[in-house]
Amino acid sequence: MQTLGPSTHIDTFARDNLPPVAQWPVFLHNQPQFQYPEYLNVAVELTDRMVASGFGNHNALIGHGRHRTYQELTDWSNRLAHTLSTHYGVMPGNRVLLRSGNNPAMVACWLAVTKVGAVAVNTMPLLRAVELGQIVDMAEIRLALCDTRMMDELIACAKGSSWLEQVVGFDGTANHDAELDRLALDQPAQYDAVVTGRDDVALLAFTSGTTGRPKATMHFHRDLLAIADGYAREVLSVSPEDVFVGSPPLAFTFGLGGLAIFPLRHGATAALLEDASPPNLVEIIQAYRATICFTAPTAYRAMLSAVDQGADLSSLRIAVSAGETLPGPTFEAWQEKTGVPILDGIGTTELLHIFISSRLGQAAAGVTGVPVNGYQARVVDEQMNDVEPGEIGRLAVRGPTGCRYLNDERQQAYVCDGWNLTGDAFVRDEAGRFRFIARTDDMIISSGYNIAGPEVEAVLLAHPDVAECAVIGQPDPGRGQLVAAYVVLAPGATQTEATAQQLQEHVKATIAPYKYPRSVTFIEELPKTQTGKIQRFRLRQAGAADQF
Repeated sequence: MQTLGPSTHIDTFARDNLPPVAQWPVFLHNQPQFQYPEYLNVAVELTDRMVASGFGNHNALIGHGRHRTYQELTDWSNRLAHTLSTHYGVMPGNRVLLRSGNNPAMVACWLAVTKVGAVAVNTMPLLRAVELGQIVDMAEIRLALCDTRMMDELIACAKGSSWLEQVVGFDGTANHDAELDRLALDQPAQYDAVVTGRDDVALLAFTSGTTGRPKATMHFHRDLLAIADGYAREVLSVSPEDVFVGSPPLAFTFGLGGLAIFPLRHGATAALLEDASPPNLVEIIQAYRATICFTAPTAYRAMLSAVDQGADLSSLRIAVSAGETLPGPTFEAWQEKTGVPILDGIGTTELLHIFISSRLGQAAAGVTGVPVNGYQARVVDEQMNDVEPGEIGRLAVRGPTGCRYLNDERQQAYVCDGWNLTGDAFVRDEAGRFRFIARTDDMIISSGYNIAGPEVEAVLLAHPDVAECAVIGQPDPGRGQLVAAYVVLAPGATQTEATAQQLQEHVKATIAPYKYPRSVTFIEELPKTQTGKIQRFRLRQAGAADQF
């Protein structure tokens, strides 16, 4: 029986809302690299401990043209922690929402929240008030820290929220010209961080399921170190000379790991970009001689055009691809044109980061890879029996991290017999390598973003011109998948391009703009079963036929 270690949370909300231990996956903590003391604060390990280890003068973060050393980051986060505890009364176990683009100030605020023993809830900058409201309500959040350049949606959320009491601004450009910064400047640079338990929740990371109703994954302090001591150490062999760059938001665990936890754990440097478009990624790689890049296959495809025009990416020693499967042609074109190893990998928010990955010298087109050290993976049928090599089945994984949903009945669907069922269809070959086939649910993966079709459907159905609709993912060579909407119009509405554009704008204005349907097809009726269920597979078949 798995047991929880001691907790120093005064606000016990997080621990009270963990799933029953009997519903947890089996956690594999027995390997030497995953042995942590009973009391552990991950933010201290990434800052104060690094300074004590001799990294004080080494660059930790680069952003907005300024370099921050480990000593500066430690002092900054300590001043912020003092401010949170003394001025805003943040107690261990309180949830604090963070909203910002990728910049050093966001990292400093996240570290400060963690140092005071609170639970960080990092959110996507593109989320609208209604989506932020769902997160606030589920996590019962009273305080939010927000980049002053993107306060509007959060303020709108607070006006209609029974939980969110304070929205405090910080300066994302690090000029310290905002409320939180001004208060922090008067605080001491030394802070006695809360000595949290290794099994205290440090992070609530929200994801969207196929219903569109968000799920909060709960990660302990030990989990945040395990991904750095596992994948980052084994697969990436991170050293203090490495410079990390990438496009995933810090609100994604893919981005938080790759652009904050991994470099800080190993004394390396992260160069952060708020607008990490492929051209900007190319520019920052060249400017800072970056060595490790994290982004999605679509970005790597776009970056190849810059290489054709003479861009120099020779400083890279590893390109990490995740967020969607890496197509064989992209793998081959990247290798041919850059000579830089590109490593495919799969991770989930539930397991925090990558758990199956290619390795240097062993990567192959169309192959995701083998389990990261400390993880085990299987391909199983509906009865959890292993399928034969070459046979398609469900991916099941377990390791030092795993799924714990915040007060959510879907825990029992994600975890079965102690294994995490990721919702992916995979094949394992005779050599033990794993290859991605498809999602087993209705999640659409477009340019690395996970988009729940039913969530987009709900927004479309709120428009007066829409009688019925279905949203699916259609194959697209540029984005992996396109969000495609099939719409039955209400009486009186006309099937025109103007109507389609109105529906697209309606979605953009209601939820995060990247979720809008790039294709809108008007049809007379949706294909359904005799019981009235929409047959989305028939729409996918029709879409594929139309495209190819």
